[in-house]
Amino acid sequence: MPRTAATTLPSPPPRSDRRRTSASVVLRSVLEHGPVARSTIARLTGLSPASVTDYCARFAELGLIRESDVPRRSNGVGRPHVPVDLDDSRFVVVGVHVAVPYTTVALLDLRGRVVARRELKHERTEPGWVLARAAEGLGALLAGNPRCRALGVGVAVGGWVDRESGTVVEHPLLGWRDVAVREVLGERTGLPVHVDGHARALVNGERLFGLARGSGSVLHLFVGNVVDAAFATGDEVHHGPRSQAGAIAHLPVPGGTEPCDCGRIGCLQAELSERTLCSRAREAGLVTGVNPMHVVAAADAGHPEAVRLLVERAGAIGRAARLLLDVLNPEMVVVTEIGIIHRQDCLNALREGVGAERAASVVPTSFPDSVLAMAGGSVALDVLYRDPLAASPERN
Repeated sequence: MPRTAATTLPSPPPRSDRRRTSASVVLRSVLEHGPVARSTIARLTGLSPASVTDYCARFAELGLIRESDVPRRSNGVGRPHVPVDLDDSRFVVVGVHVAVPYTTVALLDLRGRVVARRELKHERTEPGWVLARAAEGLGALLAGNPRCRALGVGVAVGGWVDRESGTVVEHPLLGWRDVAVREVLGERTGLPVHVDGHARALVNGERLFGLARGSGSVLHLFVGNVVDAAFATGDEVHHGPRSQAGAIAHLPVPGGTEPCDCGRIGCLQAELSERTLCSRAREAGLVTGVNPMHVVAAADAGHPEAVRLLVERAGAIGRAARLLLDVLNPEMVVVTEIGIIHRQDCLNALREGVGAERAASVVPTSFPDSVLAMAGGSVALDVLYRDPLAASPERN
């Protein structure tokens, strides 16, 4: 090897980065394996027992973990050890998900479980009004759960969301442009606020608490009023410049007939959104409103046209997922879509659209009853698990 080759090697990360990474893997080991002995954490993470003990002591001071009440012996013999586990009784994060018809506000514990939740219907969609209502709603949730102390707020929104600046750059369906969500909610709540797109938020939720835990790579496809995607490899979700990655709304659908706001015909979001589903269901006389669950209810009641609409939509989603699979080749694909969540025939149609060779790798969301609350909460929980030593409960 030439003597100059050494100069091309990457320099080691700064000590603060190494400490942050080590703290993250320790706390995630407690999440995944707790109650777990410190010696087991050291074996799983490759860190020294002394380092693990130091991190666990700091987490206990912060109130993130606690010692188990019952000491254990390895294989029933030897000196008993005292396992550690998450302390999920003290702190929560606040999740806010802004959808087109309503905002969901929720409290989630450190395991990603929903403690309390409210839906706030949008009488108006001006960002100031919506965010003020969200702040009021989360304040009411915290007041109704006085034992819970909030570590921070996670906000998930569709459209183009710049995570670094905490800004919704563009959300055409809401009519939002350059909305400083982090700044507005931070001023109203006094809490740290983190903002991301909802597909990326949900892929983080799947990696921390769902079926994608341990997967080397995962693609998440969200199909609601907004249609978008997120892709993660290892421990990183791809954001791209200004967090524009995952914008698939205007991918063309062969044979599509729905006009899109962009002026073209047959864009993916125009064809597959819940708004289009409900429009087609109204034309068929199945429903009178804009709630897609009414279409699912009609299918469950045996209306063949409702079944057809849902199954055909699921098949089209499968074909779109197949295109993304060909490009990204993830180990797992997670799909959040209302028919696929609630009906086996829709899941079957999705997998048929993907193709038999990859069908087993495609699964519905791990959070069928709390997907929107999980989206918002996962934004804040991802920040916590990436840098747990930055958590400052004493300030909140």
